Amino acid sequence: EDRVYIAHSYPYTYTDLQQYLAKLPFVQPNLRTYFMNQVLCRTLTDNHCYLLTITTLGADSPVPITQRPVVFISGRVHPCETSASWMIKGLIDFLTDGDNPEAKWLR
Repeated sequence: EDRVYIAHSYPYTYTDLQQYLAKLPFVQPNLRTYFMNQVLCRTLTDNHCYLLTITTLGADSPVPITQRPVVFISGRVHPCETSASWMIKGLIDFLTDGDNPEAKWLR
């Protein structure tokens, strides 16, 4: 007897997230000038729930951080929403692209 599993989308695991966040600073060398990763809270299974801030930080910013508009994006609220994880990963890749003038403007 063979079993066949069908997935709605390719899985995105918590381990995938951990590895992605660990590698991100090596992919984008100037990341610390516009990216902060903080643990917002812990889940019921004691995993980290991250708060990622992507904005121009420090003296490079023409507008004080307290006077900027805020966009809050949430993804993967429920365990089955793996496509949301892929969407958020793509958004983070775009916004942290140091060579993209549109991403720089949005930051």
